Amino acid sequence: MINRMKAVKLNGFSAWIGILALLMVAGVVAGLVVFARGLVVTNLTDLVPWGLWITMDISAIALSAGAFTFCAAVYLLGLKQFRPLARTATFIGLIGYSMAMLCLLLDIGRPERFWHGFVFWNTHSVLWEVTMCVGLYFTVLVMESLPILARWKLLRERYPVLVKRMEAPHHYAPYLAAAGLVLSLLHQSSLGATYGVIISRPIWYRPGLAVLFIASAIAGGLALTMLASILASRFNTLIELKDEIIDRAAVVLGWLLVVYLYLRFWDTFAMTYTYQPGRNEGFDVLVGGPLSFNFWAGEIFLGIVLPMLILLNRRLRTQPLLRLVAFICVVGGVVAYRWDTNMVGQLVVRGAFLSEEMVYYTSYLPSAVEIISAVGILSFGLLAFTLAVKYLRVVDHGPEISPV
Repeated sequence: MINRMKAVKLNGFSAWIGILALLMVAGVVAGLVVFARGLVVTNLTDLVPWGLWITMDISAIALSAGAFTFCAAVYLLGLKQFRPLARTATFIGLIGYSMAMLCLLLDIGRPERFWHGFVFWNTHSVLWEVTMCVGLYFTVLVMESLPILARWKLLRERYPVLVKRMEAPHHYAPYLAAAGLVLSLLHQSSLGATYGVIISRPIWYRPGLAVLFIASAIAGGLALTMLASILASRFNTLIELKDEIIDRAAVVLGWLLVVYLYLRFWDTFAMTYTYQPGRNEGFDVLVGGPLSFNFWAGEIFLGIVLPMLILLNRRLRTQPLLRLVAFICVVGGVVAYRWDTNMVGQLVVRGAFLSEEMVYYTSYLPSAVEIISAVGILSFGLLAFTLAVKYLRVVDHGPEISPV
C-alpha cells in the first residue's frame, strides 16, 4: 500500500509563527555561546561597555511605558474610555520588560549572579535603584496581566477555578496602577540618571537626561500601544477597534511630542554655551558626525516633527495610513534617541596623558552574536504579542468577557 503524504497548507499565521520560532532558536544558540565563552565573543570593550543589548534594553523599557500611562489614565484619572488600550499596553509592558531582562541577562557577563542586586543592596548606586524598580514593576505587570491571561478560552473551559483566582487582581487595579506609576516613573527617570551622573563622560553628565527619558518613554509607549492595536486589527478582521479611542489618544500623543521636542531642543542647545573637553566633541559627533543622520533624520524630523504635524492636524490625522506612519515614526524616533544617547557618551572618551587633558575617539559595531541574540529576543516579543492577540484578545475594544 502506498502511503500518501497529505500536503500541509500553510497560512500566513502559521508561516509567521514558524519564522519567529526559527529566529528565537537562533537567538537561543547565540545566547548559549555568550554564556559559554563570555563577553569576549562580542565587540564590547572597556571604552564601549554598553552596546546593542543595552540600547535594546532601554528601548524596550521606554516602549513599555504605555502600561503605566494608560493604567494611570483609566484607574487614577477615571478616563474609562481608554480601558481597552490599557489592556493592550499592560501586556506590551509585560513583554517589553521580559525582553529587557533577557538583554540584561546577556550583558552582565555573569548571568548566574543576576539576583545579587536584590540581596546585596547598594543604596548609593543608581543602577541598584534601576534593578529594584525593574524587579518590582515587573511583578506589578504580572499581577495586572493575570486577568488578561485568564481570557484564554481553553483555560476558562478546563480550569474555571484557576481563572477565577487569576481574575481576582482586577479588583485591586487602582492600587496596582498607583504602584506601577510610582515604580515606572522612578525607573524611567533613573535610567536617564544612570547616564547623567557619570562625570567621566561629559556629554552624559547633565540632569536633563532623567526628564527626557520620562518624556520619550511616555510618547513611545503611547505610540507603540496604538501601533500594535492598529496592526493587529489589520491582520485579524475579527478584532473590533474603535477609531474614536485611537483618535483621542493620538491627539494627546501629538501634544506630548510638542513638549518632548521643546525639552530635547533646549537640552541639546544648552551644550553649546561653554566649552568642556569631551562634551563639545561629543556634541559634534551627535549633530555633525557619525550619529548626525540618526539624530537629525531619525530622531528629530521623522521621530518628532513629522508625526507631531500629522497628529495635531485633524485632516491628516483622520487618514488611517498617515496616522499609522506617525505612530511608526514615533516608535522609531524613541529607539533612535536611546541609541544616540547610549552611544554618544562612549564614542568620545576624555582622559589624561602626560598630565595633559586628551579626548579620544572610539568606535563600535555589534558582532554577529550580539545581532543574532538581539533578533532572537525581538522575535520572542513579537511571538508573545502575536499569540496574545489570537488567544487572549489583548487587542479588542468590544464587550468585556464576563467573569467565570
